[in-house]
Amino acid sequence: MAEFELDDGQYEAATQRGAYERAHAPVPSSVRFDRKSGRILVEFNNGAALMVPARALEGLEQASDEELAEVELAGETGLHWESRDVDFTIAGLMQGIFGTAKFMDGQRRGGQSRSAAKVAASRTNGARGGRPRKNLP
Repeated sequence: MAEFELDDGQYEAATQRGAYERAHAPVPSSVRFDRKSGRILVEFNNGAALMVPARALEGLEQASDEELAEVELAGETGLHWESRDVDFTIAGLMQGIFGTAKFMDGQRRGGQSRSAAKVAASRTNGARGGRPRKNLP
């Protein structure tokens, strides 16, 4: 891995940029699990909110409502579940990153599976004329 050296001016400039960005970026003010919708709700100091399907997150697929309700803010950048030892960055969740690349690929491919039951159902549906048309106004 390459080593980097910063002189005092570069360090000071980076520190000032960070302070500016922090002062002008929304900061999470609270987080909770909404049992009714099954989502994690992160609220920000500017009134914005982020909702994420809780059981779509790697490590939380089988979590109970009580475990999901244990969610807490990890500083200003993350979410943490102590009993599950699970952490996510808020920025990652905003980008739709709900787990490792392997987990995400498995989730994506789930609907593309070609089981014998799925093939048989597709053939039966096709014999009936296919998927019914939507009645659009």
